[in-house]
Amino acid sequence: MYFLYILRCADNSLYCGITNNVDERLKEHNVGNGSKYVRSRLPAILAYSEVHATLSSALKREAEIKKWSKKNKEAFIKSH
Repeated sequence: MYFLYILRCADNSLYCGITNNVDERLKEHNVGNGSKYVRSRLPAILAYSEVHATLSSALKREAEIKKWSKKNKEAFIKSH
């Protein structure tokens, strides 16, 4: 099982990623062992996550969401 997740960083920016363990990945990000983007904008909180059966499915969804504008991502998060 894989998860697509969206984090809200301290500067109110959004970061989208995938993992097989959301809780562990969020901890990694918040101790500075995640992406460079999030590391420079700590702390981060989980804004949204969804389950995918395959890595391929999660990667496709991540690519789709990363193309969205911040306004669209915010509306999507708010609706869930």
